[in-house]
Amino acid sequence: MSDLAPSDLATIYPAPTPRVIAKARPEIDAHAKKFIGMSPFCVLATSGSDGSVDASPRGGNPGFVHVAGPNQLVMPDRSGNNRIDSFRNIVEGSGFVQLIFFVPGIDETLRVGGKGKLSVEPELMASMIEFGKPPRAVLHIDVREAYFHCGKALMRSKLWAAPQVERSVMPSIGEVIHDQTGLGERESQAEIYERYKTQL
Repeated sequence: MSDLAPSDLATIYPAPTPRVIAKARPEIDAHAKKFIGMSPFCVLATSGSDGSVDASPRGGNPGFVHVAGPNQLVMPDRSGNNRIDSFRNIVEGSGFVQLIFFVPGIDETLRVGGKGKLSVEPELMASMIEFGKPPRAVLHIDVREAYFHCGKALMRSKLWAAPQVERSVMPSIGEVIHDQTGLGERESQAEIYERYKTQL
């Protein structure tokens, strides 16, 4: 397989229409604000100082990411695996972030790009209690671009219409990690689910 050169791309893909270019907005408008307010899930992408890229799932109640202004988002950080790849990238790397927001039942997605910084300001964290706990930190995002993606990818995947896979067809994450590393316990899915309920 040979790599494509930049000049090859123009022979494969036609130029985007002016409308596609124009829909990349420099701020969170009323439509983007409404979409974010309905979203219980997004993916956060960051880049490290070594050029590595990380993408991390983030979730909460709908609207868990707060629109603090037309160019400001605020995202609480909840309990996770403590690798903090995303936050290390933000602190040590360029600070640039991209998010893609999903709303169950809507095929379109919203991409938001900007620059992030972290805060542990007590008053702010106290204002963002969810699942009975304050966040461990808060990510501020200075928004530079907001862009609605068409629904083709989710339509192709039938993401919202596809039947759910039975959880039992895949080993639990505890069993997977134990098989991969030999570390930890081979927890069943039921045990993990009960533990997760206390750690949200």
